[in-house]
Order: sequence, then C-alpha cells, then structure tokens
Amino acid sequence: MPLMLAISVVLGILLGSFYANHFSGNRLNIINTGSNRLNNLLRIIDDQYVDSVNMNDLVEKALPQILSELDPHSVYISAKDVQSATDDLRGSFSGVGIEFVIRNDTVRVQNVISGGPAEQAGVIAGDKIISVDDKPFVGEEVTNEEAMHKLKGPRGTKVKVGVMRYGQKQPKIFTITRDDIYTSSISATYMIDNKTGYIKIKNFGDNTYGEMISSLAMLGQEGVRNLIIDLRDNVGGYMASAIQIADEFLPKNRRIVYTEGRKQPRQDFMSTGRGTYQDIPLVVLINEGSASASEIFAGAIQDNDRGTVIGRRSFGKGLVQQQIEFPDGSMIRLTVARYFTPSGRCIQKHYTDGKDKEYEEDLLIRYQHGEFFSEDSIKHTGPAYHTRIGRTVYGGGGITPDIFVPEDTIGITSYYKEAAMSGLILQFAFDYTDDNREKMKSLTTTQQLLPFLKRQGLVEKFADYAEKHGLQRRNLLIQKSRTLLERYIYSRIIYNMLDEQAWMEYLNIDDPAILRSLDVFDRGASFPELPKEEQQKKSKKVAINSNAYYDKNIYKTNLVKA
Repeated sequence: MPLMLAISVVLGILLGSFYANHFSGNRLNIINTGSNRLNNLLRIIDDQYVDSVNMNDLVEKALPQILSELDPHSVYISAKDVQSATDDLRGSFSGVGIEFVIRNDTVRVQNVISGGPAEQAGVIAGDKIISVDDKPFVGEEVTNEEAMHKLKGPRGTKVKVGVMRYGQKQPKIFTITRDDIYTSSISATYMIDNKTGYIKIKNFGDNTYGEMISSLAMLGQEGVRNLIIDLRDNVGGYMASAIQIADEFLPKNRRIVYTEGRKQPRQDFMSTGRGTYQDIPLVVLINEGSASASEIFAGAIQDNDRGTVIGRRSFGKGLVQQQIEFPDGSMIRLTVARYFTPSGRCIQKHYTDGKDKEYEEDLLIRYQHGEFFSEDSIKHTGPAYHTRIGRTVYGGGGITPDIFVPEDTIGITSYYKEAAMSGLILQFAFDYTDDNREKMKSLTTTQQLLPFLKRQGLVEKFADYAEKHGLQRRNLLIQKSRTLLERYIYSRIIYNMLDEQAWMEYLNIDDPAILRSLDVFDRGASFPELPKEEQQKKSKKVAINSNAYYDKNIYKTNLVKA
C-alpha cells in the first residue's frame, strides 16, 4: 500500500506538470476574460498601488461608470441612497411627517401631513426648524439630504426638534416619535363639472392601483360619467401597477403590453375582462415628462382604441429594469428587456451606448425644434403601426397623442422667464405665505382663498420683492406677463396654504388640455374612430384580402385528400 500511494503521488505530479505546461495559455485566457480582469485589477491595485486606496470608494465610483456604458436607464444605487430611491414607489416611509423647503439655509415646514407624528406633537406649517436633537441645524450644512437623514428614521424612534414660530421670540421644542408615513401616488381626485371626473397620478407605485380604485369609487358616488386621467410629468414606476389600472378599462383578452429581452422570453400581459370601467368615456393626458409606466398605460389605451390621448409626445422610455440587490444593501437597476405596446411598437427613443448627454438633451432639442408648439414639428423616427381599428401610430420615440395641445406661450417674456427660472416666484410665494398665514388660515378652500389673493396686488408686490433680489423691474414686460405672473404666484400660495389637490384644481381651471378634453366629451368623441381617408383605404384592402382569402381556400380545398 505505501508503494502504491507513492506511485500515485508521483503520477499525479507528472500529470499536473504536463497539463500545466501544455494548457497554461488557455488558463491565462480564462483569467483574462472581462470579469476576471476587473477582479484582478482591483486586487493588483489593493496589493501594489503606491498609496493606500479605499477600495469600497473605488468600486462605488466604478460601478456607475460601467453601467453608463450600457444604456441611459441602467443605474447603480448606493446603500445610503436606496431608501430615498424607493420610498416614493413603496408608498410609505418612516419619519416625522412634514413637507419642507430650504430657504436662507433654514428648513421651513411647508405642510404637515394630516394625522402624522409632527402634527400630533404640535408642529404647524410655517415653523422654521433651527435644531435637531439639541444641536443647531442652520447654515451651510442644511441640505435636503442632511435634513432627511436627521428627520427620517426607524418607526418608534424619537427626535427632538426645535422650531421658531412666526410672531414668537423663543423657540419651541417638540419631541416627535417617528412613524410610518403614507405617501399617495394620486395627488388629486375631484369632479371638474357635474359629469366629468379628474384623477392625477404622480407615479406608479405599490399602492397606486388600490388608490385608483378608491378614487374611482369616490367619483362614482358623485355621478361621474366621463373620466380624465392626467399622466403629465408622471415619470413612471412599476409596470405591474400600470397593467392593473389599464385592466380596469379594457375588455377581456386585449393585450396591454408585452416584454422581451435577450435572456427574457416574450411575455404578454392581457386584460382579464373583470374591470368595472370598460365603457366609461376616457381621456388620458400626457406630455414630454410622461415616461415608462405612463407610456405603457397610454399606449394600451391608444392601441386598443379605448380612449383619446391628448397633450404632447411623451418621453420615450421603452426599457424594462430589474432591481438586483447586493449584500451590502446597494442595488442596481439593470435593463433586462424592452416593452412593446399592443400594436407591437417599441416607443424607446434612440440612444447611443455610453453617450448619455445626447439622450438627456433630447427634450431641449425637441423644444428648440419647435415640437412643443407645433404638431408638424414632431419627428417620427420609428416605423408605422396600426391600432385595433386601423389608425396609424408610430414607434421609436414616445407616444404621439391623438390630439396635440401646444405649450401655451402667450404672455411669456424675458422678465417672466427669469423670474420663474431663478426661483424668485417660489421664494416670494413662500415668504408671502409665511408673513400672512394668520390672515389666510380661515380660508380653507380655493374658492375662499382666491378672491382674497386677487385683492392683494401681488404682481406689484412681487416686482418690488424681485427688484430687491436682483431682478430689474421692467414695467412693460411685467404688464405683458401679468396673467402668467398672477397664475404662478396664486398657485404657489394656494399650494402652501392648502394642499396639492387644491393647487391642481386651480391650475386646471383654464388648462388648455383640460378644456380640450371637455370638448371631446361634449362631442361624444372620446372613443376614437378611423379617419375617413383611412376608412376608404381599409375598405379597399378588406375587399382585396377577402377575394384572396376565398381563392386561396378553394385552392387548399382542391388539395385535400381523404
């Protein structure tokens, strides 16, 4: 036995040497494949680089760069940013329950969430947070990220907040017990008139479908007969939520969307026919800020000829991301498939791998090209497809609406642009709200607040305020932009004093897309019809195809053998 063992060891050594000498080149090639080279590079840097290197920081910086070479929507999210990146879509977070803005290096409470921990503790809108856990929190260190870091936290934990309240000289201290805060993805639900309901969806998250059903039930109690779903500036979210909501409006066995990728086999998502609102006249509003799940919903409604899409061409995001978590809590959102509308079109706009700048500037290019103002300026880069009844639609760059509504440019001047883009209007509206909160607190609806605001000469007050903050007063341009300035100032004060729904109700009063929607309902035209010229073409084509089908089947019958 010892002799046999010795011989086996020697043979093993000889065989190992032989394979090592003859196949070392193959082994080297395997090591030098991409992933191994990356691992080897990091190991070499860690072992041999001239200075000490924080390898975690190096990897954190490298991962986004690697993913940016794939497509514009594959991204890396660090562990510290995961919660904030997913809170909106989850529909809840744990914190104190306030909405805040930062003005002059100070956190100012804009709104207090009804029934939340902050309201229960005694915090009110307008309070200025000056300390957190007995430490000053003012100055340059005050950022949105740092404020959220200090105020959010696990449910049941406590945070001590010091605030300065208007009209009081001494700070007030509140101890707030953090709790789960529900965040709605539907920001407005109300009746525009005695027949037409309106629902504004901000994003598609975990709870959006349930919220949608509640909103529809609420409108149903008020006698809704027409429905507007507003997806403008809705950047998307979970595809599943968009599919669930589309299912409420479609008959059975209608395709909502399908997905397909290199490693993802085609998957079709069909309507179940269990939706309660299959027959209600429907309008969907979109614009250049509507993306992803918004485009899935709009595309499903358009391709199935279920409703009318009104607005401007949508963003054009047709890529599906999968979230993959790492053990350290970080994650990537990796594009694994494309989605296609029922007619078969992919609405993903063109991009070049690793050149995100061109992709990000697409909306600016559209604006400069005049697409926001003229339907004729829309460039269709993809092939033509056809809806269920045969209407022509296009792929390759967003959803083109059935009815185009240009961006309103009446009254826009260089003064208005600078006032809006500099943030001066927002600052003025907040400061005015803060200074006059006591006067306005009894005005609890838009109908009560608006007449008060119209009596205050706010455009003149803003012009004085803006001049003190560096914007030259130009009376002729101010007069030309007066209506726009009033609308912007009033809307922000309404938002500050009331809530997002009141803000939307005010903005919708004279919104061109809303007015166009009401006209569509009045004409009974929400269910699309094939244009006359396309009807004629289709009739000829059907006749030709019918004859061909008949002849072909005779030919087939002659070939049948028993």
